[in-house]
Amino acid sequence: MSVLDAILAATRAECARLHAELPPPVDHRPIDVAARLSRARAVTDVPLRLIAEIKKRSPSAGALSRALGVEQRAAVYAREGATMISVLVDRAHFDGGYDDLSRARAVTDVPLLAKGFTIDDVQLEAARRAGADAVLLIARILDDAALRALLAGSVARGLTPIVEVVDEQELSRALAADARVIGVNARDLATLMMDRARAARVLAAIPEGRVALWFSGVSEPAEIATLRASRVDGALIGEALMRHDDPAPLLRAMIDAAGR
Repeated sequence: MSVLDAILAATRAECARLHAELPPPVDHRPIDVAARLSRARAVTDVPLRLIAEIKKRSPSAGALSRALGVEQRAAVYAREGATMISVLVDRAHFDGGYDDLSRARAVTDVPLLAKGFTIDDVQLEAARRAGADAVLLIARILDDAALRALLAGSVARGLTPIVEVVDEQELSRALAADARVIGVNARDLATLMMDRARAARVLAAIPEGRVALWFSGVSEPAEIATLRASRVDGALIGEALMRHDDPAPLLRAMIDAAGR
């Protein structure tokens, strides 16, 4: 069984649990984050948008820093100027959860992305109740009908769906489903291998009028500066920040490189 297969098996079990008991609702009305993530590329000096992630562990990196609690880390990210905060909601392989999303929402009004392996409408409802503004939909794990249904289910709840793709075929499917925000993962979920050249090629093919995001593999401010000069509207920074007990200096340097 591959890592992705194991994650999906655990996700199906989590969905069964959510069908039995959803998280308690928080007082938050989701906002449309697509406009906030777009750089309006006709204006060349608009800063690159940065999404800072809260992730306690991952299959590729193992355990990451827990020196700061979810609330503390979310507050740091918000204070330093992250455009959005991504919160892992997968329990089995990332030690996350919808309770982490609620904790982050309690300390910040910055938009939150519920990042997980969404395969069931109940996960959208859990994300909304926990305070999310956006939800990740991974093309690799969804057929066309499921992708369209979850896109519609997200929008119906006021959530902004972000469709993750890894190659040109998945990008074509995302565009056909009318995804407004598309993230290109430089890491292949099936193999966990990084391919930045492939990711750059796919990102360049995203048409104007769609928000283009870079996922995975960004660890240095110099890489942010390079992305700022490209087609990319924003980048997600995950493990690089989570390896630091105090992520503020690195995030500050990255936001400066993004053109703050």
